[in-house]
Amino acid sequence: MKDNENFFEKSYSVARLIPYGRVTSYGAIAKYLGAARSARMVGWAMNSSHNDESIPAHRVVNRMGLLTGKQHFEGTNLMQQLLESEGVKVVDNQIQDFEKIFWNPSEELNL
Repeated sequence: MKDNENFFEKSYSVARLIPYGRVTSYGAIAKYLGAARSARMVGWAMNSSHNDESIPAHRVVNRMGLLTGKQHFEGTNLMQQLLESEGVKVVDNQIQDFEKIFWNPSEELNL
């Protein structure tokens, strides 16, 4: 990653690497970027990304696997529908088998 990229762009670069059918958390992206206390800023970045279809913001959830960003997607259940179309099971806004499908960029990507 280029040093001159701003935090939102760096967040988007990581989000684009989340594999189909997997999810990560705002905090995991922040930690990977060396800003462990900036999970909320990653959330703001994901909320600002909806005009760019190359950023799979629906794959980024909170640390408990909750769809906390769903109100920022058009329609009532778009975030859940996008996840379910990838085979991710969601019940009551909660990712099922969260630990199993969790993608940790700090472990999956070479630092």
